[in-house]
Amino acid sequence: MRVLMTSLAVEAHFNGTVPLAWALRAAGHEVRFASQPALTRAITQAGLTAVPVGADHTHHEIVRELGAELTGFYRDIDFTGERGGPRDRKAANVLLTATFYAQANNDSMVDDLVAYARWWQPDLVIWEPFSFAGGIAARACGAAGARLLWGPDLFGRMRDAIRADTAASPPERRDDALEEWLTWTLARHGLDYDERVVTGHFSIDQMPEGVRVPGAEEIVPMRYVPYNGVSEVPGWLRETPVRPRICLTLGITSRDMAYPNLISPGELFDAVADLDVEIVATLNEAQAAEVGKIPDNTRVVDFVPLHALLPTCAAIVHHGGAGTWSTAAVYGVPQLVVAGMWDNVYRAQRLADLGAGLFLPPHELTGNRLREGVIRLLEEPAFRSGALALRDRMRAEPSPGEVVETLVAAAARHGARQTH
Repeated sequence: MRVLMTSLAVEAHFNGTVPLAWALRAAGHEVRFASQPALTRAITQAGLTAVPVGADHTHHEIVRELGAELTGFYRDIDFTGERGGPRDRKAANVLLTATFYAQANNDSMVDDLVAYARWWQPDLVIWEPFSFAGGIAARACGAAGARLLWGPDLFGRMRDAIRADTAASPPERRDDALEEWLTWTLARHGLDYDERVVTGHFSIDQMPEGVRVPGAEEIVPMRYVPYNGVSEVPGWLRETPVRPRICLTLGITSRDMAYPNLISPGELFDAVADLDVEIVATLNEAQAAEVGKIPDNTRVVDFVPLHALLPTCAAIVHHGGAGTWSTAAVYGVPQLVVAGMWDNVYRAQRLADLGAGLFLPPHELTGNRLREGVIRLLEEPAFRSGALALRDRMRAEPSPGEVVETLVAAAARHGARQTH
């Protein structure tokens, strides 16, 4: 079987696709990974065959130019579905389509990917959930299409609500910004719009039961397997810590894009400087420069693979990103999550609901609250028990290798031609 995978050029989004790509390749299938040129090095370093397509996206430039004005809008979007109505969803759809979806899937990327798919003729196209170019390519070449979800499918739930809102509106007000943009893009390639360009024929879901959002018509559950890019284990990580070790990380996306950091490393350092703990903070040079004095109980490193660090940790404080949240869950580490935008809020809420950690909204963030949260994670056994229960939920899902045959069958069922 030929499998074409694609992701917009954001490393955090790409990393969640790598273990499945490896599994497909190890099972003997042909795999190509297409993305904008900026991601080519990361793809080849992962041992995968890269297909550079189009020009690099400009979303990060928009975020940098508009700054807090844009990120403030993003923060106001309710991805949890707990508040807001049709008007709010419509506004969010317009904003995201203009500043994110269409920028991340620029015309040159879409056109090159469609041309490659029509030439290579894959049997299955797999895309991370915001890389709609993959859905367009699947439709253009007659392949089965699947989304590879790295987080709860809040986008799918929002799409269902937007489509219901549109259907219930008077004809003159039935506009769907995402559908309109995709309709124009598909027409350029002689194709009509189909919602499966957005949602795929089926979805591969890496969230465990209890966190997974129901909604997609066909789900293939899959265990999350951490991948942190090119990594090595430093010497200090080969020794058992003598004090409880706490990881602080702001994720990798904040290094590449001008999204605001909700957690102040300096504030956390001040809050726990007198505790009998070891802090390991992953900060790049620019982030570390904002801190000032580093406490004696703190080690600052530019990068360390979380899958090597977290098994040695008693707790982690982070921003709620999908890769960080999921890796901590895989290793049963209690989490304190400061989350305020995207799907990070929902993940943090579910974490707290499951007793595996604490959710601290940005407006409640103070040094004292951080300190109290860290102490609770270390001293209250219920958090460790909850984190281990979440770990067991993660491990109960089938591995990437175990879902390969399911994907082969799904590709044959949904594709428009016989598989290779």
